[in-house]
Amino acid sequence: MKSFNFESALKKLQEDHQKLMSRKNVPAKGYNGIFTRYKYPVITAAHIPIHWRFDLDKTTNPLLLERIGVNATLNSGAILLDGRYLMVVRVEGWDRKSFFAVAESPDGIQAWKFWDFPVTIPDIDPAETNVYDMRLTRHDDGWIYGVFCSECADPKAAPGDLSAALARTGIVRAKDLKTWQRLPNLISKHQQRNVVLHPEFIDGKYAFYTRPAFGFMENTGEGIGWAIIDDIENAEIKSEIIIDKRAYHTIKEGKNGQGPAPIKTSHGWLNLAHGVRNCASGMRYVLYMFMTDLKEPWKVIASPGGYFMAPEGEERVGDVSNVLFTNGWIEKSNGEVIIYYGSSDTRMHVATSTVEKLVDYCMNTPIDGLRTHASVETLKKLIEGNMKFIK
Repeated sequence: MKSFNFESALKKLQEDHQKLMSRKNVPAKGYNGIFTRYKYPVITAAHIPIHWRFDLDKTTNPLLLERIGVNATLNSGAILLDGRYLMVVRVEGWDRKSFFAVAESPDGIQAWKFWDFPVTIPDIDPAETNVYDMRLTRHDDGWIYGVFCSECADPKAAPGDLSAALARTGIVRAKDLKTWQRLPNLISKHQQRNVVLHPEFIDGKYAFYTRPAFGFMENTGEGIGWAIIDDIENAEIKSEIIIDKRAYHTIKEGKNGQGPAPIKTSHGWLNLAHGVRNCASGMRYVLYMFMTDLKEPWKVIASPGGYFMAPEGEERVGDVSNVLFTNGWIEKSNGEVIIYYGSSDTRMHVATSTVEKLVDYCMNTPIDGLRTHASVETLKKLIEGNMKFIK
């Protein structure tokens, strides 16, 4: 057997990692005028720092074995802070536990590098088993809030049922994404995932986009909700309304949920969400958009039919295939919007658009007529209007 050379193996590992980290990203082929995908995933499990995964001490790890494995990097919140493009990445280990880690890029597209240590979330509940999918909101009150799913085993599960779970909403806040203050979990009579904090006060109170459900996996919720709470430090949902309902034979037939915090425009609030339907290969997750009123953001004013973005190519393959999911985007001062999305619960991607394009898309794309006949009539109207341009 050939003898193992620790130094050579480590050098090769470091060179390969550096090559990946410095890879240039370029726009992918294809055009729809709405957004531009980029060719390469921006963060994968392979982007995780080597010193997070390997014991680099030759005396304790002479064969240079990976000690703490990473399975996936997915569903990341995003923010532009002091000129730095940051993602709070959900990192999932080989042990299935997720944690958060901050990655930074000079331009929001490539060269993402993780900060030295993962995020330390204050531990306030011994029953909390897993945390994931943090949405970031820069709020009018001066704090940056992180709202995430806090999962635990269902104490009422039948004996031997190790999959029954409860989804609750955790809340943290920070000024610099380094020191996090943990607030009590959101109180709700329903299970809650995909909860997002609205960035502005509503009549002096905080507002949340919610997704009330009676079970962890069951499609029993009505859709995306809206709730006003009195005190963010002791947040409790006393009542909520549904602002974006599920609908039969649509992209959100199974369930839907808010993505990142909305972007404010002069025309209204841009909302990015995910919709789920069941198909022969399981649940299919796509992204869709809608707009809400500027002064009354619980009122939908535009709802383009169908999906905004769906999984393509390698995006369709992963731990949970045929899935796109987003909980982070960044609006730049020049009107460009950078959209971060996870594919198949495995890796992170990026696409770009502009506020102008997204508003146009939302305001001028036909709605879903909910029937084949309506869809055909909508298509015929477009074709008829275009006939004078066809030679």
